[in-house]
Amino acid sequence: MTTPAPAEPGLLVAEPLVRTEIKIGYARVSTSGQKLERQLDALTAAGCRKIFADKKSGKNTLRPELKACHAFLDPGDTLVVPSLGRYGRSLQDLINMVAELRTRGIGFTSLHENLDTTTPGGRLVFHVLAALAEFIRELIVIGTNEGLAAARERGRVGGRPSVATEEIRAARDLLPDPGRSITSIAKLLGVSPGTLYNHIPDLRELRAGAVPHQLEAPAK
Repeated sequence: MTTPAPAEPGLLVAEPLVRTEIKIGYARVSTSGQKLERQLDALTAAGCRKIFADKKSGKNTLRPELKACHAFLDPGDTLVVPSLGRYGRSLQDLINMVAELRTRGIGFTSLHENLDTTTPGGRLVFHVLAALAEFIRELIVIGTNEGLAAARERGRVGGRPSVATEEIRAARDLLPDPGRSITSIAKLLGVSPGTLYNHIPDLRELRAGAVPHQLEAPAK
């Protein structure tokens, strides 16, 4: 009889270990026409003691209330959001923020998806999401490298007038990853850091959500 592999350490351990029973809410609307009331009502009904809310307009991707919310949370508290889409701007963004909350001993609950990291089932779901995000990143890198290799085989070497669309798409997906620097991403894609700054207008915002205060300066 085969012995089943042990679960990843800490996967099924209660989180946070000591809970304050304090719930803090975060809501966000992405256009000026959307209303916050429904989200606020849902968070209030869930028992949130305090609620932070961001109102995004135009191309502004900064979320000052989210930053304030994260700073307000104490170990043992639980952050509650109306849905995953109101919290993370991408799968990787979501994984990074929930992982940071976990290291601080803070729980996370999404009402719409009924996900709760204070339960074993909720933590299992996020582990699956994290594995999926890593798999997607690897596929992006593999696809980009294959495309570049094919281009070189066709004689497309040096002096290109612009960056290929797939390279920009790959860079945008990799930028929120705190484990990769702008220099390493540029090297992986075969371009200079300055090229990324020139072709991705919101690069600083993408990096700010993952690596606060560690933004690299563009190459001169």
